[in-house]
Amino acid sequence: MGEVHIINCAHTYIVVGVSLGVILSVPFGTADAAETQVQRGKYLVSVIPCTDYHTPGTFLGKPDMKRYLGGSEVGFEVPGLGIFYAPNLTPDDETGLGKWTKEQIATAITTGTRPDGRILAPPMPVESLKHLTHADALAIAAYLKTLPPIKKKVPGPFGLTEKPTSFVYQVLPPDKYVPTPPPPGASGK
Repeated sequence: MGEVHIINCAHTYIVVGVSLGVILSVPFGTADAAETQVQRGKYLVSVIPCTDYHTPGTFLGKPDMKRYLGGSEVGFEVPGLGIFYAPNLTPDDETGLGKWTKEQIATAITTGTRPDGRILAPPMPVESLKHLTHADALAIAAYLKTLPPIKKKVPGPFGLTEKPTSFVYQVLPPDKYVPTPPPPGASGK
């Protein structure tokens, strides 16, 4: 009988040890879960071209990481609509997403609709982003809310008859393309 008791005790220790391991492996409290959500959002922002479009200097070959996701100074011409600049995604209340809730940000990312009902400009890749899970869209929103707020209003948008105040990307047919002359003193080679 002594052997049965030893086996039962060993079994109890194994069950308790496994149970404790399972309990300790589950995130404890909402702080860990929120941290994991923010980390997931940071990862998604790094693999989706958010940085490319929304960080100043990126399209000019010198991303300004001190103003990471603070809005672009290069606009995209959408033929027949106008010129649109990627906005500030930092949580600045006046020029960024500071007054938007995480749910509103997630909705804008996946549907292209702002909290005020306006539709986001066509350069926003909503057709691709609508396939994000709601959890991933919320993770992106949670991460954006952790960024330092940057006060920067981007130019525009500019209508068809308005002159832009900053750089513009255009997509032109080959017969309409004219090379930009090199700056004075450059060899142009």
